[in-house]
Amino acid sequence: MSSLSLSRFVSFSIYPKPIKVFTFQFSTASSADKFFTYLQKKQINIEKTLALVNTKLDSNCVCEVLERCSFDKSQMGLRFFIWAGVQSNYRHSSYMYSKACEFLKIKLNPLLVLDVIETYKMEKCLVNLKMFKVVLNLCREARIAYEALLVLRKMPEFNIHADTTAYNVVIRSFCEKGDMDMADKLMKEMGLIDLYPDMITYLAMIKGFCNAGRLEDACVLFQVMRGHGCFPNAVAYSALLEGICRYGSTEKALEFLGEMEKEGGSCSPNVITYTSVIQCFCEKGQTMEALRILDRMGACGCAPNRVTVITLIKGLCAEGHVEEAYKLIDKVVAGGGVSDGDCYSSLVVSLIRINRLDEAEKLFKKMLASGAKPDSIACSMMIREICREGRVLDGFCLYDKIERMQYSSSIDSDIYSILLAGLCQRSHSVEAAKLARSMLEKRIHLKAPYADRIVEHLKNSGDKELVTRLCRIGR
Repeated sequence: MSSLSLSRFVSFSIYPKPIKVFTFQFSTASSADKFFTYLQKKQINIEKTLALVNTKLDSNCVCEVLERCSFDKSQMGLRFFIWAGVQSNYRHSSYMYSKACEFLKIKLNPLLVLDVIETYKMEKCLVNLKMFKVVLNLCREARIAYEALLVLRKMPEFNIHADTTAYNVVIRSFCEKGDMDMADKLMKEMGLIDLYPDMITYLAMIKGFCNAGRLEDACVLFQVMRGHGCFPNAVAYSALLEGICRYGSTEKALEFLGEMEKEGGSCSPNVITYTSVIQCFCEKGQTMEALRILDRMGACGCAPNRVTVITLIKGLCAEGHVEEAYKLIDKVVAGGGVSDGDCYSSLVVSLIRINRLDEAEKLFKKMLASGAKPDSIACSMMIREICREGRVLDGFCLYDKIERMQYSSSIDSDIYSILLAGLCQRSHSVEAAKLARSMLEKRIHLKAPYADRIVEHLKNSGDKELVTRLCRIGR
């Protein structure tokens, strides 16, 4: 398809959308003015002209030029972005690639990328490998893997040979898309043109196979990379282990974890690695076995983090091993790795989820008495469940105690409306007014399902000014 026909297709098939307006410093805007002035002229081989512009090039300047081009000069905007990306004094960040996709609507209009390549060819522009890499990275950011492949295939037309980095970008695009057959085909193709996969290639492929549920292919590739002199690091081990945990057996996960421990050095499992295996066991209903992995962590000098402990507490409670959960907390808190507030908050939530509300409430009050700060989920769930039982006044008393201890920031905003609606329904006017005033101070607005009921009660109680002020919040 010619450049003209592609441009015509683009202009008629894509409708412009409003673009967010950014504020830039005057000096940057001046630089953007200079670049945009040349782009408006639509000269042949505009890249040569841009190189003559004696002004500062930075991310703000690039953003403004792209914004100006986004309305009716998308191709010029893209050419400017590609040119800017290969300048010695400037480099695109990942953020800039995302902004370019947004401004130029690359995902909605993938033909724009191919249109620019065709224009380069028609105008006999001097194009290099770095420029193609900018285009490929833009395709990856826009998640248009097949267009990235077409761009890769266009490189020989400019007498440019793709390198490992260029192939990696396209391979990663297909891995992220889930098309592992094409990714595998491209990796094998590299060997036919004297290119060799590197750690980035193998890591992308292993993650891709694991995400696609093709665990056997991932394991085979893991062994192949060793044979090619590319020895796995901790990231590669962890990627494969995560896949084994998701799609394999717990026995296989333990076996692979043992390999990492044996390998040692930079391949030694870390807290994230151990936590992944623990999650695997807990999800399969084998939490008591997961506790042994915690002991294994300690033996290797690796302390658990908050996620590790919460995962175990949740699993133990779900399987009815509540006493083991208490023992676990004592052990972890003594070790100093995780706070008692985090541990007991998780236990409160887990007890509520297995319908042991009385025990959860006692534990929650014990936390407050000891000065342990409950987290947002524990506070909110506790008050919600008490209100659900019809014990609204108890819920308010608990809220009031949390407030006095200055922990109220841990309560979700919707809990205020649930509690206030319950107090109004049961005509606890004094408590309702106190809570409503607290909401005013914190600028917490009424939630839609409860607002009408609350407003009606407060009006009937004679506090119309409070109602008016409460209804204004959030407007």
